[in-house]
Amino acid sequence: MRDHPSILCRLWVACGLLCSATGAPAQVDDRLVHTRHETLSAAAIYQEVMRPATPTHALRLALAYFPEAGWSAAAIIDAARTAAAVLGQCAVVVSALELHRLEGDARYHYYSTPRSRELARRVPLPRPTIYFVADSLQRPAFDAEAIGRGNSKTRPELADTVWVTRGARDLGIALAHELAHVLMDSGEHVEEPGNLMRAETAPQNTRLDAEQCARLRDTAAAHGLLHALKKTD
Repeated sequence: MRDHPSILCRLWVACGLLCSATGAPAQVDDRLVHTRHETLSAAAIYQEVMRPATPTHALRLALAYFPEAGWSAAAIIDAARTAAAVLGQCAVVVSALELHRLEGDARYHYYSTPRSRELARRVPLPRPTIYFVADSLQRPAFDAEAIGRGNSKTRPELADTVWVTRGARDLGIALAHELAHVLMDSGEHVEEPGNLMRAETAPQNTRLDAEQCARLRDTAAAHGLLHALKKTD
């Protein structure tokens, strides 16, 4: 069977190469640029979703994306608002969304440990950070992957990050699910119906119980990912 050009291109991207106009591999440049940074305040975030009535902790979340990988700022912000509403049940308020627009060689548009570590080193961003990429070159490949402290010993540059591909369904719920993994520093899933931490994300799976919320707040605060609010905050 003949190889499909798109399959070959994907393999070349994984090797740090790109397809040329003739279908032959061509060496790529090393371009990687942080082109824009904008911040949405809590007031802007909670225009369309419910803000927690009595938050105890605040989360400042960085969102990084490549427009060339098929992501738009509007879609990312919409999903982040949904995730913020889900986390509100744990008395966590998203105090700001930092939106970071990146431009660079296509090899950075794909999640893979070597290239993603390089990306995180070259463009350091505050944590936790959610990266929006085209696809994953890891095997097995997941639509989204969370990397906390416990599973980043051999890849410290990726600690406290989430990598989301274009294949992720129910994007806002998927963001909340993966971010909860990072904030809890746990890869555990549960079987409880309706729970956010079921293995498969779905619109009906949004609930976190009191124990999960406590673990999320305590662990994330200890890791510096959440800021404990004073009563006057």
